[in-house]
Amino acid sequence: MRIARFSIDGNVAFGVVEGTALPSGETPGPPGSTGGGLVLDIIKGHPFAEFERSGQKIPLDKVRLLPPVLPNKVVAIGRNYAEHAAELGNSVPDIPVTFFKPSTSVVGPGDPIAYPAFSDEVHHEAELAVVIGRMCREVPRERVGEVILGYTCANDVTARDVQQRENQWARAKGFDTSCPLGPWVETELDPGDLGIMCTVNGEQRQLGRTSDMVRPIEDLIVHITEAMTLLPGDVVLTGTPAGVGPLNVGDEVAVTIEGIGTLTNKVIKRG
Repeated sequence: MRIARFSIDGNVAFGVVEGTALPSGETPGPPGSTGGGLVLDIIKGHPFAEFERSGQKIPLDKVRLLPPVLPNKVVAIGRNYAEHAAELGNSVPDIPVTFFKPSTSVVGPGDPIAYPAFSDEVHHEAELAVVIGRMCREVPRERVGEVILGYTCANDVTARDVQQRENQWARAKGFDTSCPLGPWVETELDPGDLGIMCTVNGEQRQLGRTSDMVRPIEDLIVHITEAMTLLPGDVVLTGTPAGVGPLNVGDEVAVTIEGIGTLTNKVIKRG
């Protein structure tokens, strides 16, 4: 099931996406929308509890897609693909490297990525994002699936030069618009071996598979919840494959994940 969050006529709601998605990268209609005959069946309530479909359906190209969730926090994992760690001159850590991206960094499909004035080297990082469905802490490995709502596409946009010169990654990875999410949450998906691709202006930059993760999602959720409570709508970023590279003002960057869809954003000059 694909669950989207959207706005229409000033109202915000969740809906179940029905129909067959467009081929990767095609996003007709207004910014943040995806057409191609897809429709939204508006749900009563929210997706973090049992809900009913209203039966009221709206063509997807008539709405603006929003970030599929508004997380209290985004917990991200660094260096979880060995080839990516190596390409930046790093070894694979003995334990997962965790960091936060604030809620203010989150934007949705079609929203602009504003190039920060304090950086001269901003990179894309295509990632599978895990969306938490219920409050949880100290989750046993065998019960991780019970706390996951589903999965979406993410771009862990990073000011690489700032990351390299500052001991903490808060500014480098937490600036406004540095966490595009979308286009929706896929709830029925085996994340163990999915293709991940990133293109910039239609040119392939990253291509990998989730099976290349150093540590699988179950281990990441166990590790994180040993330390903190995750809330419904929180997001866990699972790391990026090799191939990260620069973004420039005017670029269009797209993250495509097998079984989910494509998240597309354009880079603009920060005003």
